[in-house]
Amino acid sequence: MSVSLDEKSALIITDVQKDFCPGGALPVPGGDEVIPFLNAYQERIMAAKGVLVFTRDWHPANHKSFKENGGIWPVHCVQNTPGAAFHPDLKFPTTAVLVSKASDPDKEAYSSFEGTDLEIYLRRLGVTTLFVGGLATDYCVKNTALDGRKFGFSVYFLEDASRGVNVQPGDSSKAIEQMKTAGIRAITLDEIQP
Repeated sequence: MSVSLDEKSALIITDVQKDFCPGGALPVPGGDEVIPFLNAYQERIMAAKGVLVFTRDWHPANHKSFKENGGIWPVHCVQNTPGAAFHPDLKFPTTAVLVSKASDPDKEAYSSFEGTDLEIYLRRLGVTTLFVGGLATDYCVKNTALDGRKFGFSVYFLEDASRGVNVQPGDSSKAIEQMKTAGIRAITLDEIQP
């Protein structure tokens, strides 16, 4: 069953930053493999006059998620560092909206909705359907998709344009099942009408 895009659709490209790609501080295995797919999804959403959103981790240097501050992650995506930049092969059109998250040093924020105005912004534009992909399936992509459902949006998970970090083996598979249980449909690019 194919899926169509329109002006009420939003593509949320989640955290495709250098630190989450091979060679970065917190690399997601195969993280850079999502880029050609996300670039292709961008072309489709823009052709349909939909909304394009890029999210990024934008941590202060003293963020609580870092191991040195009692968290579980190595230092990554620190504001204004090379590792926080988007991967250079990822297209970033001038019409795209940029959402920075996890910038409060005392709060973890895996979801792109947490601590941001993303929901308000999407509602103002009349968006009803979200297409969520990027890095990582088992953290920021999953939490963004689940929050989207919680806020009443129809949500699609872009399976070919997402990769997981899999701290524990099978974390990504569990995340996908959790999303499906919440009513989120997993799709690939060939299911979207050109």
